[in-house]
Amino acid sequence: MSNDKIVRIAREIFENIGGQDNASKILNCMTRVRIDIVDHSKVNIEGLKAINGVMGVVEDDNLQIIVGPGASTKVATEMNNMKGTSGGKVDRKKLAEDKAAQVKAEQKSKVNNNTPFKRALKSIANIFVPLIPAFVGAGIVGGIASVLSNLIVAGDLSTSWQQYVDVMNIIKNGIFSYLVIYVGINSANEFGASPALGGVIGGVTLLTGMNAENPLKNIFTGDNLSAGQGGIIGVIIAVWILALFEKQLRRIVPDSLDIIVTPTIALIVIGLLTIFIIMPIAGVISNSLVGAINAILNVGGAFAGFMLSALFLPMVMFGLHQILTPIHIEMIEQTGSTLLLPILAMAGAGQVGAAIALWARCRKNKQLTEIIKGALPVGILGIGEPLIYGVTLPLGRPFITACLGGGIGGAVIGAIGSIGATAIGPSGVALIPLIANGKWLGYVFGLLAAYAGGFILTYFFGVPKDATKETEL
Repeated sequence: MSNDKIVRIAREIFENIGGQDNASKILNCMTRVRIDIVDHSKVNIEGLKAINGVMGVVEDDNLQIIVGPGASTKVATEMNNMKGTSGGKVDRKKLAEDKAAQVKAEQKSKVNNNTPFKRALKSIANIFVPLIPAFVGAGIVGGIASVLSNLIVAGDLSTSWQQYVDVMNIIKNGIFSYLVIYVGINSANEFGASPALGGVIGGVTLLTGMNAENPLKNIFTGDNLSAGQGGIIGVIIAVWILALFEKQLRRIVPDSLDIIVTPTIALIVIGLLTIFIIMPIAGVISNSLVGAINAILNVGGAFAGFMLSALFLPMVMFGLHQILTPIHIEMIEQTGSTLLLPILAMAGAGQVGAAIALWARCRKNKQLTEIIKGALPVGILGIGEPLIYGVTLPLGRPFITACLGGGIGGAVIGAIGSIGATAIGPSGVALIPLIANGKWLGYVFGLLAAYAGGFILTYFFGVPKDATKETEL
């Protein structure tokens, strides 16, 4: 279907539904354009059916206009583009006012240093903020499960409690085990790809279905690929590329073949790119980091604690933290505890301190403070995703100051020395029952130092001006 025909159909649909202002939301499925109508009395159903290119009209919770496979995406996109600019009769005065407002906004954006980095952070916020309720709910459930599990390991609770822990972990893992899929869907919505395809690309990084006896190889090193390499950031990059590729495909694939050809080719091309390029690059980075981590551990003391804590959350974002699991296990097998886990746990504590500072400095920003109120209890329990992805990372500077604050806590743990954990998994206050040899007080000192470090650094150096502006819920 030619672009001129798409534009005509979109324009005529608006003419028969009462104008652009009468459409509050425009979406599409495989064959239909779905419109949420403000005032149904303005809709001309017979006029819609008479449009050349419209195959039928269905009145349901929303207005569904059947235009066929392939065309539905293009018509909905064109209607959203029209609605986002101007429509109907040309109002020269309105055009002039809009142009003036556009120029003013552009100048304001320049003054505010609206860099590609800031736009990227905004996209990250758009991807993760819708997940905050799930993060908070599942995080609290998981935090309680961690506390109970630690008490069972420590012998303070009987093993009969394990079944309750298992149930809570199942609930928690409903989001945290499959976070890459949720991120893939939300990334597709943000970048303009098909949400279902974005979810598939996210799921690809889990490597489900790979033959464990003959695993895929890292094309750079020859090592086996591991599920999760590339992490959340890798998924976002892959889906961004998917959006660009899918849009180009839809321009050249005939409408009659679009539903079959476009998703198939898109998944094959971007899936291969994700598995054999994006994930292996992360694998190369992770392998190079192993030597660096071992060197830092050999140095030991406050320096090692600071470096490991400060760099841990960036590693988590790229899925590189998995390389530390064998080190934890080896330490526990050889000495009975891992000295690394209490240090790394300080990274989340730095996020907690930063969030409290943002709450104190940005009280007029109701949207931000509501997110912080929901995410803080979970962060204290050691579930850091809500604070990272919903609060500090989208704002930019607070993420950096939070990491440095965590580094301060890690330095305290490293300076005290010999503070280990008898098992891996939890962090935050949930790790206290698992601190070995009764040295839990030193771990608490580290937590308090990380809280204070994250708070002070963020309060004085990490609060963006935009975050302090007044907003309503």
